Amino acid sequence: MIRFEGVVKRYPGRERPAVVDLTLSAAEGSITVLIGPSGCGKTTTLRMINRLIEPSAGTVRVGGEDVARVDPVALRRRIGYVIQQVGLFPHMNVADNIATVPRLLGWAPSRIEARVDALLDLVGLEVDAVRRRFPRELSGGQRQRVGVARALAADPPVMLMDEPFGAVDPVMRARLRDEFLGILRGIRKTVVFVTHDIDEAIRMGDRVAILRDGRLVQVDTPAGVLARPADRFVEDFVGADRALKRLSLTSARQAMLAIEGAAGSGGPRLAPETDLREALSRMLAAGRREAEIVDADGRVLGRLTVETVIARASLVGD
Repeated sequence: MIRFEGVVKRYPGRERPAVVDLTLSAAEGSITVLIGPSGCGKTTTLRMINRLIEPSAGTVRVGGEDVARVDPVALRRRIGYVIQQVGLFPHMNVADNIATVPRLLGWAPSRIEARVDALLDLVGLEVDAVRRRFPRELSGGQRQRVGVARALAADPPVMLMDEPFGAVDPVMRARLRDEFLGILRGIRKTVVFVTHDIDEAIRMGDRVAILRDGRLVQVDTPAGVLARPADRFVEDFVGADRALKRLSLTSARQAMLAIEGAAGSGGPRLAPETDLREALSRMLAAGRREAEIVDADGRVLGRLTVETVIARASLVGD
């Protein structure tokens, strides 16, 4: 769906290129995360997709089409774009912000209104409570949700997300990340996502592309990056707690010992979707060596032990 072929970006007055001979593909319907230290070229790479930045050499293709041959305005109208600063128009209310691109595309008013309401519901905002409010009247988390809704308004096949949760507090960031991951998985967009947070990259990505000094160092699944770092730089970048990070790739449901219908044996009660890193933290905080896995109605489905989690830490990604 998206492919970089030998892409180079040089800025005038800089000795070193920002991006060097980048060849990388993002499959249709996947989430590809670009990550690396500050100045590694990840945002430059992202912005070459919608021609906010033009490459100095090489080719960027979207859907097999060279973006250099596409009118940049037309290109951007079919690519959703979400940034850390959100970028909502302050003089427009929420509904009008979301409706911006559909109006430019000439959608009928009734279709636009229905689309706005559907997207507000999708991103977890109460339609009647927020659609006529202005950005200054919203919290940071609400503004970010509206920004995502606006990017999705014309149902673009491609979404670009540049540090989209960086401007909110850590608790809200984790919540938004998990909620929007569920949304993105459900609507099957091709997403390129920039972050500096390795935990976020592992959580969000189908594939993780690690850059250093404008060069692609490694691209792999999250499990592959954690299990098989390409070199010492990647090993240091992902951190010494790689085994713990790998636990976030497995859910309690996948690792539990099923005891459906049996009486629980105590310990923290966890949802089946809880990842093993969170499960281990909850068990240690409670001073227990096991937890109960329960469904939405509180029925015990199985149990999870500290020993099981530790054993899985060495297996994830192998």
